[in-house]
Amino acid sequence: MTEQFIIGDQVIAKRSRQVIELQLPPLYVHSPLTMPVHVVRGLKDGPRLFVSAAIHGDEINGTEIIRRLLKHPALKRLRGALVAVPIVNVYGLIHQSRYLPDRRDLNRSFPGSKKGSLAGRLANLFMEEIVAPLYAWY
Repeated sequence: MTEQFIIGDQVIAKRSRQVIELQLPPLYVHSPLTMPVHVVRGLKDGPRLFVSAAIHGDEINGTEIIRRLLKHPALKRLRGALVAVPIVNVYGLIHQSRYLPDRRDLNRSFPGSKKGSLAGRLANLFMEEIVAPLYAWY
């Protein structure tokens, strides 16, 4: 790990827990929404684990698993980092739907683009703000 680990313009210090609220692309009615990203970083360097759930808004079992993982006592002795995104498709979760409001399947929209559909923009945000920094963190 390098000294600085950054997600969503926030520096994650060693021996810290943070919830970063990534601003999502706005809906057609311009309602602001955020994607919660939980980061637990240990005092010492080590491997990192990335977990995510609810890419399909109607598949929420993984969300509970991540909630339980974040409460696990072993995280106090963590070496390295845990990055957990319990709800990727916030739009779909709100509407209890597999799809985003633009009727696209997020799972079929990766890697996405900054100027594409709502699903494409969400996929791009997820890849650039969460996944890419983890790979750059060697």
